[in-house]
Amino acid sequence: MSAPRRPLRHSWVALGPVATIALGAAAAYAQPGMGPAPVVAAKVAERTVTAAQTFVGTVMPSKLATIGSAVSGRVIEFPVEEGDRVESGEKLAQLLTETISLELASAEAELELRRQQLAELENGTRKEEIEQMRARMAAAKARGEFRRASLDRIESVYRTRGAVTEDDLQEARAAEVEARETYLDMKAQHELAVAGPRVEAIAQARAQVAFQQAVAEKLSDQIKKHTIISRFPGYVVKEHTEAGQWVNQGDPVAEVAAMDEVDVVVQVVEQSVPFIKVGGDVRVEIPALPDRVFVGKVQSVVPQADARSRTFPVKVRVQNEIGPSGPLIQAGMYARAALPVGRQQLALMVPKDAIVLGGPRPMVMIVAGATKQGDEGKIQPAPVELGVAQGEWIQVIGPVEPGALVVVQGNERLRPDAAVRLLGVKEDKPPEKIADRITGSN
Repeated sequence: MSAPRRPLRHSWVALGPVATIALGAAAAYAQPGMGPAPVVAAKVAERTVTAAQTFVGTVMPSKLATIGSAVSGRVIEFPVEEGDRVESGEKLAQLLTETISLELASAEAELELRRQQLAELENGTRKEEIEQMRARMAAAKARGEFRRASLDRIESVYRTRGAVTEDDLQEARAAEVEARETYLDMKAQHELAVAGPRVEAIAQARAQVAFQQAVAEKLSDQIKKHTIISRFPGYVVKEHTEAGQWVNQGDPVAEVAAMDEVDVVVQVVEQSVPFIKVGGDVRVEIPALPDRVFVGKVQSVVPQADARSRTFPVKVRVQNEIGPSGPLIQAGMYARAALPVGRQQLALMVPKDAIVLGGPRPMVMIVAGATKQGDEGKIQPAPVELGVAQGEWIQVIGPVEPGALVVVQGNERLRPDAAVRLLGVKEDKPPEKIADRITGSN
């Protein structure tokens, strides 16, 4: 069984629908006497690579977090179990929120009241109210003028005829003063209505709205904290609570491991560390998955050695495969990583799709007697050892010659001496300066 196919990023001889269908049926034509099987091949390339050394390590999650509760409360929902996949933002547990929800409703109602009061002040006095104040002021002015005229008449009669008593005169004077003050009061009220609310009153109302909004947001945030969520996609690997249990602030609820990408952590001796460059391609083998070869990248070189062994932890990030039953690569698996730690040397490279796994040793299927599209040839299996990786290309060590054609599509069930026909030949166009990217040189 060969490694899983990935989208090819290199130039190909164009294949039509008929060729694609033929490749899908390659297994049927791979038997003797049934005609040549249609295949796609690639040339074995000779490139400069850095010598590799294999280090053993352990598969670790790219992220591992113990999710705790930010508040105290009783767990009313715990919808996950160990092994379940959770997405970012998905609920892990729900705490009881009935009391705090009532407090939030009250705070939001009070906030709406404050907002309406502020809006009333900001909108100012209504035109109808100003007109009402103006009418009252005009009425008070007319009443004052009447009282002034009445007082003048009474004073005149009092001085000339003596027909008005002193009490009548004083009462008239008091009525005139009262009417004048009433007019001044109505005039002041009209001016206040025209001027509108004071700036200070509006500022106070705004402050009250801000204060009440902070209260509502605080309660809302507390409710959110009662819903405990995962901060990244991953798998629940440990449960720390159950529905009905009381948790205190800071108590663990569940442990989540990110497995979409995994880190292979290997210990590298100090003499080899200077050769390892972050971002370099690394071939990774996992004995528990013998039919697969993975290519990862150096994620980090921890600059702190173990005091006893003088080895440095190196993390190799590998893209995992997630299936219906979970991740293909599991945390804790034993792994081997081929890290470039030596001098540059010439190596024979083939596309990863050319490697056929599943037997005692990896193999490539060499096409003998064919050189171009349309040619027919015979299959010659060649057992190889795998070396360093360069993107989608892997070093092979064995009975393989530079420029030989190896099958990259349709090689799953080919037998020795099986007749094949080339539908296409993959051109050797490696990524620019890939050797420099691995060695860190310019």
